[in-house]
Amino acid sequence: MQIHGLMCKFQFGSDVFLQNSLICMYIKCGILQFGRRIFDRMLIKDSFSYNLMIDGYVKCGMVSAARELFDIMPSDVKNLVSWNSMISGYVKLENGFEYAWHLFDKMPDRDLVSWNLMLDCCAKNGNMNLAQNLFDKMSKRDVVSWASMVDGYAKVGNVDAARYFFDAMPQRDVISCNAMMAGYVNNGCYNEALKVFHDMLGGGFGLAPDSVTLLTALSATTQLNCINEGIAIHRYIQKHRFATNGKLGVALIDMYAKCGTIEQAMRVFECVRDKSIDHWNAMIGGLAIHGLGYLAFDLFMEMERLSLKPDDITFVAVLHACGHSGMIKEGLVCFEIMRRFHKIVPKLQHYGCMVDILSRGGQIEAAAKFVKEMPVPPNDVVWRTLLSACTTRENLNIGEPVAKHLIGMDSCDSSSYVLLSNIYAQFGLWEYVRRVRTVMKQRELDKVPGCSWIELDGTVHEFFAGSISNLNLSSSSKF
Repeated sequence: MQIHGLMCKFQFGSDVFLQNSLICMYIKCGILQFGRRIFDRMLIKDSFSYNLMIDGYVKCGMVSAARELFDIMPSDVKNLVSWNSMISGYVKLENGFEYAWHLFDKMPDRDLVSWNLMLDCCAKNGNMNLAQNLFDKMSKRDVVSWASMVDGYAKVGNVDAARYFFDAMPQRDVISCNAMMAGYVNNGCYNEALKVFHDMLGGGFGLAPDSVTLLTALSATTQLNCINEGIAIHRYIQKHRFATNGKLGVALIDMYAKCGTIEQAMRVFECVRDKSIDHWNAMIGGLAIHGLGYLAFDLFMEMERLSLKPDDITFVAVLHACGHSGMIKEGLVCFEIMRRFHKIVPKLQHYGCMVDILSRGGQIEAAAKFVKEMPVPPNDVVWRTLLSACTTRENLNIGEPVAKHLIGMDSCDSSSYVLLSNIYAQFGLWEYVRRVRTVMKQRELDKVPGCSWIELDGTVHEFFAGSISNLNLSSSSKF
């Protein structure tokens, strides 16, 4: 601003180049109103002047202001940069597809950036037929074009088509590999995602993974419960000095906790210097999974002592921990701290955790009363938590109406029928058990079988109750 003052003092303020430089400076500093003030006072404006302001508005999410400027822009200074900036603004909006397409259709000329922007817009909106049509019409394509097709098909669940484009790419980059891996993970193909990761590491693609690659690989590893793979990724992170004070550290804590190594999760947590709320949440959640409610509660109280502001996810994790450890008093304390001290309005998940805490503590009547007094309508998870507790505590008076209510909410969910049948069986009401089973058969509902995983020689095996199709008896008999 001092330079701006000197320019005015020495009467350099009318130079277009210097005025554009000032606009650029204010936009990069996030002071758009000052940039616009200079723009409005300019006697002579060139295409760069308009494009600076349009791009500034777009990057700040002020697409309407950018469009107003774009519409009054003289046709002789409106160029490809102007059109592309506006299209990129609409691409970022949830409801911007029609506006982006209208501009793209009206463009007097298009370059590769224009085509890629529209391709990306189609892919993000799941309109892959139109994206395919655009892709086929493109006279020139680059790695961004191919990556958009990979990402688009993966997001609509067509991983085979995504893989086809991935394999057909003349040249791959890290972004396209990340898109393919994310597509596999989001569609439950975790081993395939790790295969792409290994291809990158093995030099098959000649690419070095970035932090997004490692995050996706850790997500796949966590889902597969493959601790050896997770350890290898952790070593790669340490060897290449990736920072763990961001999402990578959170993912490592989560991976170790969910793969059963809570001690290593705690070591990662302690080694992170500048911990964010996400690191604390991941650690508290990990302790909750392992039934270490008192440690999770102590960690939460440590946050309070350090004056760290928890969020709603923190309280879900703490309440979950209290529920799994039978800590009714501590759970009630956390719930009140959230409401009264931190002024966080409880969400459905928090109410569900409280129902779980009371139910696991054997306070079925209190849990039922809590559900009735909830200010938000309870969902099927809340009702099923209460019903499960009624089954465990053999409370037919509360359990029977809850089960019937659940069946009325979703007649296609077999778990409600099974829980109701179990309650009847506990009281020897075999005729009622028979009726429930008959209704299940009439509605063609099957009980979802239990499922377990085991890692053997680096390979994760999946087993379902009542099935030996995936079981290698000769190798498994060793255990």
